[in-house]
Amino acid sequence: MSFELTKEFIRSVENYINEGNWKKLLEETANLHPVDIADVINELDEDHALAMYKVYNQEQAAEILIELDPEVQEDLVAKLSNEEIASELIDNLDSDDAADLIGNLPEERKSEVITQIEDLEQAKQIVDLLNYPEDTAGGLMAKELVKVNHNWSVMQCVREMRRQAEDIDEVHAVYVVDDENRLLGTLSLKKLLTTSTRTPVKEIFKPKVQSVKASLEGEEVAYVMQKYDLVVVPVVDDLGRLLGRVTFDDIVDVIKEEADRDYQLASGISESVESDDSILRLTRARLPWLLIGLVGGVLVAQIIGLFDIRENLEMALFIPLIAAMGGNVGVQSSAIIVQALANKSVNMPVWTRLTKELGVSLLNGFVCSVILFFGCWVMGYHPDMSFTISLSLLIVIVLAALFGTFVPLTLDRFNIDPAVATGPFITTANDMLGLFIYFTIGKMILGG
Repeated sequence: MSFELTKEFIRSVENYINEGNWKKLLEETANLHPVDIADVINELDEDHALAMYKVYNQEQAAEILIELDPEVQEDLVAKLSNEEIASELIDNLDSDDAADLIGNLPEERKSEVITQIEDLEQAKQIVDLLNYPEDTAGGLMAKELVKVNHNWSVMQCVREMRRQAEDIDEVHAVYVVDDENRLLGTLSLKKLLTTSTRTPVKEIFKPKVQSVKASLEGEEVAYVMQKYDLVVVPVVDDLGRLLGRVTFDDIVDVIKEEADRDYQLASGISESVESDDSILRLTRARLPWLLIGLVGGVLVAQIIGLFDIRENLEMALFIPLIAAMGGNVGVQSSAIIVQALANKSVNMPVWTRLTKELGVSLLNGFVCSVILFFGCWVMGYHPDMSFTISLSLLIVIVLAALFGTFVPLTLDRFNIDPAVATGPFITTANDMLGLFIYFTIGKMILGG
């Protein structure tokens, strides 16, 4: 059963802390997962959060810390000494989590904490990881893994695997390397159990293994793991030498961050923000697209001003319909393309994709236009007016669909995130184009 965080539970935790009743606090949280304890700490003020965090032993505290919200984690770490970070936290974290923690420290503290780490090999691993950009396979990987040499016998493999596995919580795979540490394949545990102890590894390992280079972007790593249904993927350098491994739990964070970023871009938010960020930061993230929408609205007004609609005032009644339909169709088309680009399923030429979208939009536009024509006729509008609105809607739907398809494909070609093509950008552009078409057709058919 999942833990449900309630206000009553938060108040009881605060009372235990105020009373110094640490025994009761530990009893109440003994059966909670570190993630759930982190959720509790996230809801406390700084003093209560620090007090609760320090109740747990070093191993528990390290597991809790990496699950905290970034702001809370930063505040807690700022209150710990360099020695506490090095001896109590780093020593109980995997290399990737330790590197992330140190990477978030102020520059002047990074080297100080690293020099406090007693395990020189661990310190070297962390320094190596800090050299990779955080959004690449190298920045996501952990150094802890189990590897064996292809020249070893099964017996020697078992001994080495036992030694290496002491530093790893979960063994997802056993990697086989050559004398130069180049990745050759993986070793099945079934083969180890059913093969003579004198058999060389080179005779029983599986030579084919999917790997990624350390420079590969995190989003691409997620795609590889999803495509090949992997829970762990080895990371190699340009020479094929084994560097580490990325596990599924690490890549889930990348997927979530990318999805959040795309959603915010599609909603007209120009940078990653959280609901509890400062007013200034939230304003800075939202204002650019609002200004674009403002300029677009002014241009739409100018377009309407180009036409004298006093002769056909009924046309003004359908401005919202034309603008809304054009925007909706454009967003639909662009959303499908952006999703296909994210999943790497766009494997047809641009013109083929546009032709397909043309067919879909013609069918949709025809159905909507016919319904609109008869609807206007039933409501008593003149046939010429009904035809003007219906024809305009058909053309607007077709052009909006093509525009919504072409723009994200073009942006992707120039390495610009196509997610910006959805939402405000498409809506504003289609408003201007759609209303220009609407009034042009109206002038041609109705005059004025």
